[in-house]
Amino acid sequence: MKPAQIPWLVLLRGCGRSCLHQSSWNFERMQNLGLLYQLLPGLRHLYGGAPPPAVLQRYTGYFNTHPFLAPWIAGTALRLEERQLAGEPLPVDAMAFRQMVMAPYAAIGDALFWGALRPLAAVVGLFLAMQGFLWAPLALLTLFNLPHLLCRGAGWLLGYVQELRSVETLQRLRLPDVAIWLKEGTVILLGVLCGILAVRGCEHQAIEALWGLVLLPVVLLFAWLARRGVTSFALVIITTVSLLGLALVMR
Repeated sequence: MKPAQIPWLVLLRGCGRSCLHQSSWNFERMQNLGLLYQLLPGLRHLYGGAPPPAVLQRYTGYFNTHPFLAPWIAGTALRLEERQLAGEPLPVDAMAFRQMVMAPYAAIGDALFWGALRPLAAVVGLFLAMQGFLWAPLALLTLFNLPHLLCRGAGWLLGYVQELRSVETLQRLRLPDVAIWLKEGTVILLGVLCGILAVRGCEHQAIEALWGLVLLPVVLLFAWLARRGVTSFALVIITTVSLLGLALVMR
């Protein structure tokens, strides 16, 4: 295998273009133009100017993955394109690699960034805002954007340098487990937030906050029901009926 030839400045240009990955999103082929836009600086360097139409045509097919993990695919695809141009034998070409990993990467990114990190950042921002911190919106934006920008940059460079081994690197990061941990942290913060709201509400209503301990057996009951496999919908129905019944009894 020949050493990588594309300068770091060209790679950084492609990495910067990843922030515009969805600018040309379309309903027919999704993110194909965004991927090609990232690859263009590297392809122009490889082919000494405008890439041949056949090369560009290869990257206009259907492409759809999580936008924050697309740079991992772009970097690897560029390195495979470089090796193919040099006439080296490849275990898989850039097009086949793209087709193989875009769906798994989409699932990982959706679970981590949309399903875990974004709710966590929102809860942290809300928690800080309740405490009177004016920079709470900045904390929200920082908590969400720093990880995803790091993922973009590291993915582009690691994808190019490590080539197919970047898939193993991504696996070692255990991002699905990280998503679960972040979701659990979000639930804990939401519980703390609800507790603070309840205590403040009791202060305004002249009710002792210790009365909240009476609900502890109810919370444990619902936790037990959830562990026994009762669906979330059923728990919502039980909670609604219980609250309506309590309101009728205390009228």
